[in-house]
Amino acid sequence: MNTKKEIRQQVRTLKKQLTAKQCHAYSLGAMQRLQQLPAFQQAQVVMAYYPLPDELSTLSLLNQWKDKITILLPVIEEDDIQLRVYTGDESLQVGAYGINEPIGPFFTDYGNIDLVIVPGMAFTSEGARMGRGKGYYDRFLPKVPRALKVGVCYPCQLVDFIPEEEHDIRMDDVIF
Repeated sequence: MNTKKEIRQQVRTLKKQLTAKQCHAYSLGAMQRLQQLPAFQQAQVVMAYYPLPDELSTLSLLNQWKDKITILLPVIEEDDIQLRVYTGDESLQVGAYGINEPIGPFFTDYGNIDLVIVPGMAFTSEGARMGRGKGYYDRFLPKVPRALKVGVCYPCQLVDFIPEEEHDIRMDDVIF
């Protein structure tokens, strides 16, 4: 049984072996599958993320849907995720950890969020998720109990087992 630290290291190694072409193809495929979910098709408010260089890219989805539904992106404020509306790349600035974050007013009507697209270091097919170790999503996701939680990842990020702790939040679906 591997520890979270060992799983993170294994997944980082596997992700480094992906070519840019593979990353692009996996990202487009995952975003297409995500958009086919009935919950996405019915959603009015979707929380996504702006991808780090080693994460599955959501850019095709962000650009396609930003003018059709409300897209929210996380902003790290102290130790918590806050949300702001994404209106396009021109509304971004580099924030915590070098992540592009939207500027503008905060979105606080968490009860209206229909779907949350969640990045992670590793997932199981049963919905267990392991992040980067800071706990941002595990602290945030209980605030949106109505929202469908969909983890997205490269195929190499699917693992058989993740050690789970009481505070870990499972995904309703995992798309790769």
